[in-house]
Parts: sequence; structure tokens; C-alpha cells
Amino acid sequence: MEVIKIAPRGYCYGVVDAMVIAQNAVKDPNLPRPIYILGMIVHNSHVTKAFESEGVITLDGKNRGELLEGIEEGTVVFTAHGVSPEVKKRAEAKGLTVLDATCPDVTRTHDLIREKVKEGYEVVYIGKKGHPEPEGAMGVAPGKVHLVQTEEDVEKLHLDNEKLIVTNQTTMSQWDVYDVMQKVKEKYPQTEMVQEICMATQVRQEAVAEQAKEADLTLVVGDPRSNNSNRLAQVSQEIAGTTAYRIADVSEIKLEWLEGVNKVAVTAGASTPTPITKEVIRFIENFDAAQGDWDLQSKVEQSKILPKVKAKKKA
Repeated sequence: MEVIKIAPRGYCYGVVDAMVIAQNAVKDPNLPRPIYILGMIVHNSHVTKAFESEGVITLDGKNRGELLEGIEEGTVVFTAHGVSPEVKKRAEAKGLTVLDATCPDVTRTHDLIREKVKEGYEVVYIGKKGHPEPEGAMGVAPGKVHLVQTEEDVEKLHLDNEKLIVTNQTTMSQWDVYDVMQKVKEKYPQTEMVQEICMATQVRQEAVAEQAKEADLTLVVGDPRSNNSNRLAQVSQEIAGTTAYRIADVSEIKLEWLEGVNKVAVTAGASTPTPITKEVIRFIENFDAAQGDWDLQSKVEQSKILPKVKAKKKA
């Protein structure tokens, strides 16, 4: 079957940097144990399991502050999604060794919020409710950052401040963000708009919007909790007009999706391991509906998931 390998796809630099920071921690015998990751280092269960096999403990839950309460010693890694200043202070107060893997694009948004609130602004922040990135951003200036996800949420806002700025979670759909930003501007004409869709997210979305048009079906390889992966599927459906399914790996492909299909576009979220995506591409390339049973089990070894780093010597 013909495959359109959408490019660019897969790992962004923020994800690679975060995984390398965590991998370096594993290889460094001088860092205090145990090593904890406060949340999923990136939103991909294959990556999380690979780190667990290296002895890293991933703590997951809705609130980073609550997760931190259970850690009394060792090293804590903050994920690519960022954390609030309060969480950083608490970690330091506990005497923990802290490694910050926050994506630079997320840090830039935090800096913007901090700067504007100092100037007397309130912030309307477009993001996904329950996602760790908005949690960290709202924690930069509690009470001054107002989370909205939809145009309906904007209708419920009651803000009196003449100084308003609207910004967003870095992994949102740029088309969704535009619509919500316009709604904020319509309700509060004085609002300043600063779109913070990261470049990696933007170019991947634009690639799907353009290249998936030629396909009968789009497969987005990504974890169900990966916001940018879910947005890629949305872009294929709503912008390219091509039916899309998000799959964690080859095991989630439903053969009935491929009935009557000649050309499949494949892309991957920014936190999806490359070997997982390559396995999906190989399966689709080799698929022939006329043949019998197909093995849909993923054969990717955990040792292939994480980036390779050199072990450090004990001091």
C-alpha cells in the first residue's frame, strides 16, 4: 500500500532535550537516588516504560504540587511541560536535587506572563484543561491567568482590567487558537494577542494540512495523552479533509480502516519514538488486504526507545 510519509514529523527538540536530561541523570552515579520524574517526561507511554526499565520512578497525577509531597529524598526531574514557581520552591525547600527539563518554548511563555502581570495585565490563556502545561503557566501568576479552551469559555469570562493579553499552550491547534483569540478580542477589544504555538507544532500541523490532502486516510502515531498528537488528527480531519485516527503504535491499527484505501498518510506526535513510527510505516507499506492474517503486535524493543548517552564516572 502506498504511504505518504508526512514531513516533518515526530520528535521536536524540546522532547529530545528533556529525554537527554533524564537519561543523563540515569547515567550519573553522583546524583542522589531515587530519581523521580514529576509527571510523564513527555506524553508517551513507551518513553515512560523505557525510563521505568532504567530505574526511574514516574509519578503521575493531576497536580504537580501534590505529586511532590510524596518525595522526601533523591533527584526530581521536571517535565518538558513546565511547572509553577511554587513547585520549584517546594522542591528546593525539601532539599531535593532538581533537574529542569522544561521546553524553552514553554519557559518563554512563562516569562511573558511574569513580565505582563508585573506591568498590571491579566492573562487569558488558551489551553487544554487538565493538561500540565496550563497548570504550570497558571501557577506563574495565580489569580491573574484565566484558562479558556473554547469560545464558550470566553463567553463566561468576567474581566474588568483594561490591560489584557491573550496567549496559549504551545501544542494547541493554531486554527483553534486563532478562533478563540478572535473571540477574546471581540469581547475585549483592548486585548493584546501573542500567539505562542511553538514552531515544531506549527510546521507539523501545516505539513498535515497540506500533505494529508492527497491521502485516503491519515494515521497519527502518538500517545492518547499527547495533545499535539490529538491536534494533528484534528487538523487532518478539519483542514485537510482526510479521515484520521490516532494510534499509540502498530497494535492499535484496525484493519477495517484500510478497506478500500489506496494511500495512507502517516505522521507522528512530537513525543513519539521514531522506531514506533517506522514500524507503522513498514506495516502499511507491506499491507495487502488479499493476504491472510496480519501480526499487529509491536516488536520495538525498549532499548531502542531512548536516546543514547554516555555513562558518567563516579566522583
